[in-house]
Amino acid sequence: MAQTAGLARPKPFPALPEPVPLARFAAAEDLRAAIALWLAWLSGERRASAHTVAAYGPDLADCLDFLTGPLGEHPSLATFPALTPADFRAWLAERAGHLQRSSMARGLSVVRGFIRFLDRRGLASSPALAVLRGPKLPQSVPKPLSVPDAAEIIEAPAEFVASAWQAKRDIAILTLLYGCGLRLSEALGLTRAEAPRTELMTVVGKGRKQRVVPVLAAVREAIADYLAACPYPLAPDGPLFVGARGGPLNPRLVQRRMEELRGMLGLPETATPHALRHSFATHLLGAGGDLRAIQELLGHASLSTTQRYTSVETEQLLAIYDAAHPRARQRG
Repeated sequence: MAQTAGLARPKPFPALPEPVPLARFAAAEDLRAAIALWLAWLSGERRASAHTVAAYGPDLADCLDFLTGPLGEHPSLATFPALTPADFRAWLAERAGHLQRSSMARGLSVVRGFIRFLDRRGLASSPALAVLRGPKLPQSVPKPLSVPDAAEIIEAPAEFVASAWQAKRDIAILTLLYGCGLRLSEALGLTRAEAPRTELMTVVGKGRKQRVVPVLAAVREAIADYLAACPYPLAPDGPLFVGARGGPLNPRLVQRRMEELRGMLGLPETATPHALRHSFATHLLGAGGDLRAIQELLGHASLSTTQRYTSVETEQLLAIYDAAHPRARQRG
């Protein structure tokens, strides 16, 4: 097929709602059927969240939409073996005009994953992807809070939140994130029956994988204080944390509360709910915690993900060195 570089791109599809409608994909019938299998595999065997499935759909749709222009017809399964690296580069170049590198890299990863799915089932392959390099991304380093800042932001709702029971709720959530290293979605996914009563708690994380985490007495006490003050009856199978009207607590409310608190306390914009999870890992590592154990506590599938926290420790050591060593001060 002709290379797509320099060709005008048709109007892109809008973001796909959930569940992803197959009609949104610019694809021939055989390819559309394969996409349906892929989406079912993502949510079934891979146990990807509904949010992840909904995010992957637009990336694949965008690629197929782009290829439709130069092909003059919707792509089919037979299209992929004929594609060249230049075809995919043209798609990435077009995306570079309105997306960040991280979004471009995610889109390419989605397409790679889809083609890998097709190849493993003998439906189609695309050798061009094997030689294609994605956008180079800067290495991100987690940005934890200091120990005093983490303690301050956990205690802050008692002073800054007008409603007493909502202040106790917010303290319980923030204490849970920092004390157990939970993701915000994991904390808000807990039911009333799953409220920790002992020193161990089972958490359902990404991919519906379960892990056991220790629960500090301070965490149990904060949750008990919230439950005693909560004005709503909480069903055992209902959410542990509820909003002002008694319904499931929206994660955006917790994020907004953190924005308010960090503004009042003069903390950086990196002080988010997820930064408390970063702080949990970094502070454990700084106190001599084992990297493998921290991996298990965080629920990371790969140790390389957890190893990012060693970069934080190195940065902090260098900062201390530059601030304290006589020769370092002379350089300044």
